[in-house]
Amino acid sequence: MKRRALLLVLALVILCVVAYRLDTQNSFHEGVSQIMQMLTRGHLTLPYQAPPAAEQWQSMNATDRLANVNSRLLPKLHDELATQKLRLGQPAFIRIFKESHELELWLESGDKQWQLFRNYPIACFSGTLGPKTREGDMQAPEGFYSVTQKQLNPASSYHLSFNIGYPNAYDLAHQRTGSLIMVHGGTGSIGCFAMTDPLIEEIYLIVEGALNNTATVPIHIFPFRMSAERMQKEQLSPHLNFWQNLLPAHERFEKNHSIPPVTVENGLYRVP
Repeated sequence: MKRRALLLVLALVILCVVAYRLDTQNSFHEGVSQIMQMLTRGHLTLPYQAPPAAEQWQSMNATDRLANVNSRLLPKLHDELATQKLRLGQPAFIRIFKESHELELWLESGDKQWQLFRNYPIACFSGTLGPKTREGDMQAPEGFYSVTQKQLNPASSYHLSFNIGYPNAYDLAHQRTGSLIMVHGGTGSIGCFAMTDPLIEEIYLIVEGALNNTATVPIHIFPFRMSAERMQKEQLSPHLNFWQNLLPAHERFEKNHSIPPVTVENGLYRVP
């Protein structure tokens, strides 16, 4: 671990020199962000057999991949869910917090209460805090998105993935550009959220199971946990107005664990 950290610090130093000489400030900040994520990201071990080697996996078609994942995960996944009195196929909801590199996966229990199933460490996302505004800006989005059945991609080049639905109505209202923003496997990202191969397998199966019974899986992406204290620190941020527009939905779920219906009116998110 110490050797890995030293190598990453060395890479950061080299990046600083290159960025200085080329005057590529955006590239510098992007590189710093990804290296710091590698240094600080958490680790989560799940109780499943490891995925096949990358070469074998890439040779499989989508049907064979899903059969492989189901055979390795399903028996124990049912047990993992049952320990929390949950089951595969219940409605799902995802919250992402960029600053702390967390992806929360919630399920709606039998008594219609939202219950946190698991909190996963995000291996990597590109860019810094703040929304995605254009194609090629290397930013991972912030805002309110959703996944439908057609957005699942078992044939992904990044093990398994699903498209979050960027750009949404808010993004289009602000002429934001970009596409193919995913939650996927692997440990590298360009605008997406990389979860590692073992973690995306569990996430994918739960999202797929939910979509067998519900039309969408909502995804709320925040820059950080939006407490009053944390928001106070951002009073000079150029993103403050945007983040204040995200705040009501965050507060609603924090208060009573209900997912508010979010609409877009006059270029703003609206929470009734």
